[in-house]
Amino acid sequence: MDTKLIQSHPSIMMGKPVVAGTRITVELILEKLAAGETVEQLLEAHPRLTKEGIQAVLRFATEALRTDVIYPIAEQAV
Repeated sequence: MDTKLIQSHPSIMMGKPVVAGTRITVELILEKLAAGETVEQLLEAHPRLTKEGIQAVLRFATEALRTDVIYPIAEQAV
């Protein structure tokens, strides 16, 4: 995991993981990408964000999901 680009500190965004040097949370980047925003749109909207920072967010999320925890997904009505 790239600990240089993703950081967490209790006094910044309530301890949520953020891109280093910003208050942009991993959660926000993932939500925006899932909503269809492009990397270019993210970079334009957040001038302090870099492509490397976005890649670090994706690596962080991948590593976080690689644990031995099972995440049940509720069935949704069709």
